[in-house]
Amino acid sequence: MSSHDPRRHVYRADLAAEHLRGQVDAARYVAGEPRQVGAASLPVRREPRFDAMLDTEALHGETVTVYDEREGWAWVQLDHDGYVGYLPSAGLVPIAAPPTHRVSALRTYVFPAPDSKAPPLAMLSLNARIAVAEDGGRYLKLEGGGYVYASHVVPLDQHAEDFVAVAEAFLGTPYLWGGRTSVGLDCSGLVQLAAAAAGYKVPRDADMQAAEAGELIAWQESGTLRRGDLVFWDGHVGIMTSGEDFLHANAYHMAVVLERFHEAPRAH
Repeated sequence: MSSHDPRRHVYRADLAAEHLRGQVDAARYVAGEPRQVGAASLPVRREPRFDAMLDTEALHGETVTVYDEREGWAWVQLDHDGYVGYLPSAGLVPIAAPPTHRVSALRTYVFPAPDSKAPPLAMLSLNARIAVAEDGGRYLKLEGGGYVYASHVVPLDQHAEDFVAVAEAFLGTPYLWGGRTSVGLDCSGLVQLAAAAAGYKVPRDADMQAAEAGELIAWQESGTLRRGDLVFWDGHVGIMTSGEDFLHANAYHMAVVLERFHEAPRAH
C-alpha cells in the first residue's frame, strides 16, 4: 500500500493521520489530539497489549499526538522523534504549562515537599521535561505540585558539552530492548538520550541513526576512529570513547559496557 515506514508514519487500514491523506490508503483520516506524558515514563508498544514488544518509551513531559484511543490504549506519534506506537492512555494528560527544564542527572526524584526525607512521588529519568513554577533555591517547585532537587535539572536551552560523557554515565545500566530510561535501555536508546542531552536530535532506531545521524566516514581506509564516532553493524550501534574503545548497550552483556572495539563480539 505504501512505502512509508510505519514506525514514523501514522497509518493503518482503518485509520491514518490527516496529513497523510493522498499518500496512504485508509478508511478514514483524523487530525489527532495533542497530549502530554504525565507519568514518569510510558512504554510505547507495537500492539495495544502489555505483552506486546516494547519499541521505545515516552518520557515525562514529552508531548504526543493521539490518533485513536480505546480500551485503555492510545495510538500515538511522539512529537520529539516521530515514533508511532501504542501506550497506556492513563499516563497521558492534557497539555498544561509548557516545560521549562529537563532532568540533567541520570535520574531524580519528585518530592511532595522541599525535603529529601519526604517519601518521593515519582522518579524521573534523564531528559524528562518539567515545568518549574517557583525557584526555591535548593529545590524547585513544579507546576501542578511536587519539588525536584535544583542541581539535577537545567533549563531546556542548556545542554551538555560532551554527549560521550553523558553516555559514559550510563555504564552498567541494564540492557532493555526498547528502553529509553536510566533504569534500562537499548543501544540506539543510549545514543538518542546522550545526543539529546547535548542538544542533538537523532532518530530512535539504529538503522535510522545509521542513515541520518551524521556523515559516513571511510574509517576502514584510514584506520582512524575517534571519540564521538558512532559505529554500526547488523542493527546495532555503539559510541567510540577513544580511538580504540567504545561504549554500547547490548544483549550480550545485558548492560551498557565499555569494550575494545576490535575485540567486541559482533553478536549483539
